[in-house]
Amino acid sequence: MVSQEFQVVKSSGERTRFSLTKLRKSLVRSGADEALVSRILDQVRDELYQGISTKEIYNRAFTLLKKKKSVFASKYKLKKAIYELGPTGFPFEKFVAALLEYSGYNTEVGKILQGKCVPHEVDVFARKNGSISVIECKFHGDEGRNCNVKVPLYIHSRYEDILAHWTTKKSNKIPLEKGWVVTNTRFTKDAVKYGQCAGLYLLSWDFPKEDGLKARIDRLGLYPITVSALLSSREKQFLLSRDIVLCRQLLNDHFFLDHLEIGGKRKEKILKELQTLCNC
Repeated sequence: MVSQEFQVVKSSGERTRFSLTKLRKSLVRSGADEALVSRILDQVRDELYQGISTKEIYNRAFTLLKKKKSVFASKYKLKKAIYELGPTGFPFEKFVAALLEYSGYNTEVGKILQGKCVPHEVDVFARKNGSISVIECKFHGDEGRNCNVKVPLYIHSRYEDILAHWTTKKSNKIPLEKGWVVTNTRFTKDAVKYGQCAGLYLLSWDFPKEDGLKARIDRLGLYPITVSALLSSREKQFLLSRDIVLCRQLLNDHFFLDHLEIGGKRKEKILKELQTLCNC
């Protein structure tokens, strides 16, 4: 039986045909060379069986990449690493704010803005080039869950309430440009349709095409700290609690590794991994 005929089970429970092409693309994005990619594909293909989960395929490929070079495994696990920013979603808000900071925005997280009817706590308040964006972050901790139309509907109503009050205040000389919805998963078709119709800016794992979270992170080298294949879960949680959400931040403030009592060769390996990830 050829590999393309195997049925695999996604995290949502949906069954789909195994795609060798998709697996190859994800391995190539990790930075692995063609010889290593081919070797991993051969090993994974030999271990396939009907009904295998995509999680099991991922774990196998991740292990093989990590054995060769940890930075390959780190890039490969990007999507999973963003889920690890949970469970509260607050680190995800800080991660989104950090991404925007490196794109020239000035940001505030958790700012209270008065609406016409009620006050609202805004996840990320962002200023750039004489305008302001009000950004709401929808974090899903469960893989397979998409952002449905109820989310942009709700966020649009909040934005309209804030805008209605903002425009009445003469002291607010900087205009509110747009409301944003940012999610770590994907938008449903209706969510995209409504968001675009309502004038919201939508940002998800793979939307807009070629400029979603995945593309931006890879292009800018702004990987979350949870992507590291060398730091333990406990160490990552410590760093998140100190507002270190990006690998690049830890490179600038690597004294946190001393607080974790990480020294010697392990510290060197971690810093080298971070430098490679950040293209430093």
